Amino acid sequence: MSTDTSGRRFARFAPTGSPSDGYFGLPEDGLCLSVFVVVSPPGESRRALLGKIDPAGPWHEIGALNPERARSTAGRWMLPSSQLVFFESPDDAARRILREQLGAPELPVGAPRVFSETYQSRRHPEQTHHWDLHFVYRAEWPSSDPPHHAAWRELAFLDPARVARSEFARSHEEILELAGFRIG
Repeated sequence: MSTDTSGRRFARFAPTGSPSDGYFGLPEDGLCLSVFVVVSPPGESRRALLGKIDPAGPWHEIGALNPERARSTAGRWMLPSSQLVFFESPDDAARRILREQLGAPELPVGAPRVFSETYQSRRHPEQTHHWDLHFVYRAEWPSSDPPHHAAWRELAFLDPARVARSEFARSHEEILELAGFRIG
């Protein structure tokens, strides 16, 4: 079987350099490298820790949400998550999220499941495709009581199958589906 690979572009990006050197510019609508931590209570892997953020919290520093996006996200459920900090490993980002967003400095996490997707941006429909690379970690909270953290208005262990899609922020229901959850 013959496949035409002449238009193939490998994901090597650089601000300088050229396709002849094997480097390309970033996709027009961007590339996001994000970490999500699906935290469950002991022995209840079908429930996940979901929260409603406090938009007055330090989300620009701990979750890559500017004030406008934090306000538009408030009131809907989302996972503890963040984009990577420059040159941060996904494992380090998962530990940072647990520490900064939940106050859990030493909670063990398993190996990530990695998902890649491209889609037409809802925020910038005039652009070409947006590209996301998701690192999804699982962790078990030490008790059945959810944590309390000042960055969140509410944190709760919920069965995502009982939460309507419209109640999720930032497409986090899609992340839960990638992780094997059913959504209400």
